[in-house]
Amino acid sequence: MKPNLLSWEETLFRDPDVFDLNYVPEQFDYRDEQTQSLVFAIRPALRGSKILDTVCRGPPGTGKTTSVKKVFDSLREATQQVIPIHVNCRIDASEYAVFTRIYTALTKRSPPPSGTSVKQIIDMIARYLEQEKVQPVVCLDDANYLIYENQFNKTLYPLLRMHEIFPSINFGLIIIISDPEIDLQNSLEIRVQSTFHPEVIQYPPYSAREIAGILNERVKQGLYPKVLGPELLDIIIAHVMKHGDVRLGLDLIKRSVLYAEKAARTAVIEEDIAKAVEASRDLHLEMLISSLADDERLVLRIAAELFSEETSPTTKEIMEALPDGAPKLTRVSEIFKRLDRLRLIDLEYSNQGGGRRRYVHIHEDRDMLLAILSRSE
Repeated sequence: MKPNLLSWEETLFRDPDVFDLNYVPEQFDYRDEQTQSLVFAIRPALRGSKILDTVCRGPPGTGKTTSVKKVFDSLREATQQVIPIHVNCRIDASEYAVFTRIYTALTKRSPPPSGTSVKQIIDMIARYLEQEKVQPVVCLDDANYLIYENQFNKTLYPLLRMHEIFPSINFGLIIIISDPEIDLQNSLEIRVQSTFHPEVIQYPPYSAREIAGILNERVKQGLYPKVLGPELLDIIIAHVMKHGDVRLGLDLIKRSVLYAEKAARTAVIEEDIAKAVEASRDLHLEMLISSLADDERLVLRIAAELFSEETSPTTKEIMEALPDGAPKLTRVSEIFKRLDRLRLIDLEYSNQGGGRRRYVHIHEDRDMLLAILSRSE
């Protein structure tokens, strides 16, 4: 009898890269309007003029980064006089880090030596641009991290004003914001507001039909036929719709197929998807925690350390346990509200025992939460 087993060198993936979160697909559907708006904003650069500064807004996993990368690829093919630069502000979350990234992307050189001031790096960038006679277009991706760290205005101001000192230089700016709760206008200082008047492109969550179309296309590209049947893909789509993040679907497909490979099967079964869904809870939580500012992670960690099945700490107890240099009362109150909205904690009000108290319950598994927090520090 012929065994129906995968040998060690066989795989169910036609192209596993298709399911990586940073993969830029050749076929990019359901964002034609947004992509064309980006093209319209950038097109003046092809005529030697400044682009229209642009803000791309929408929840995570709605195609913002992919559409910018697609337009940047087209820009590289169209001209060598305009240099697109993508800065991931999750990684480069300070003024110094952003300008260092811009410098290395432009010059293809090593970062400036430690001790080099931001002003010196900006001067080095300006001299390079004047010498090479090229125009930069900078995308600050996940710029909400700069806002969390109070670095946004410090970073924007010199980019917007550089032409006043170096008239031949005009930075084009594309800002991606993935936190729908950020009021961008109120985040801007007056000195930045006076020169920053961006076009705003909205990226709404994908519909169930659109998510199905995206995941179906990735399955065709990335898997061999009959590895993942349509009825099983429907299960994955239903799970993704609970969170509205198409990246979760890509992770679930990849994990499900890996579980099938591990069991030496030639097709995914429902049990593989169930395992992938359980494992994806960690991914979703990691993505959520990675979106927090440093002071928000600090408050969450203290809350988790004080929480147990028998005892829920009060907000006052958590604030008293914060280390020296921790955020002030007003900021901590804002943090509690945000963590509650993100369903990382549950706030419960009580008038028992005299006085009104707020108790903090940890919404996720405490040990898993602390493990992810420790990895993010």
